[in-house]
Amino acid sequence: MQTVNGLPAHVLLVHAIVVLLPLAAALLLLTALWTPARRRLAGPNAVLSVLVVVLVPVTTSAGEWLEHKLAPNPLIHRHAELGDTAIYAAVAIAVLAVIVWWRQREGNATASARRTYLAPASGAVTAVVTVLALVVSGVAIYDVVRIGDSGAQASWSGRISTP
Repeated sequence: MQTVNGLPAHVLLVHAIVVLLPLAAALLLLTALWTPARRRLAGPNAVLSVLVVVLVPVTTSAGEWLEHKLAPNPLIHRHAELGDTAIYAAVAIAVLAVIVWWRQREGNATASARRTYLAPASGAVTAVVTVLALVVSGVAIYDVVRIGDSGAQASWSGRISTP
């Protein structure tokens, strides 16, 4: 999918990443830090985070197609290089979101089904997951801002006149 209704698919898909990746990061933080939110939102955030992992390569592929259709530009090239880092942030968010959800699920298991893998009752594991969630969420949000800013610079640099 390179175009949608005559428009480059990248300019449409990028909006999904700009909204959904920071949303998944914020929900990861919320579910890692707050037990009532974890009960309700850990599962949906795990699904959202995996969806983002699927969307990122589609978006970057469409962006690379668009880059090759445009005149060579160092700003666009820099944006494309930065855009390639989004998959790392998305995968890290998804892995942690699935871990948070899985630990919540194991913690809710009945006594007869007490086979656990991620130590849902361990305070130490909870602390490690929470710290990782904080760091990874911050890095992911920073990465999205950095990639978006470079894309805006590439798209709009020198195109707006000041009165």
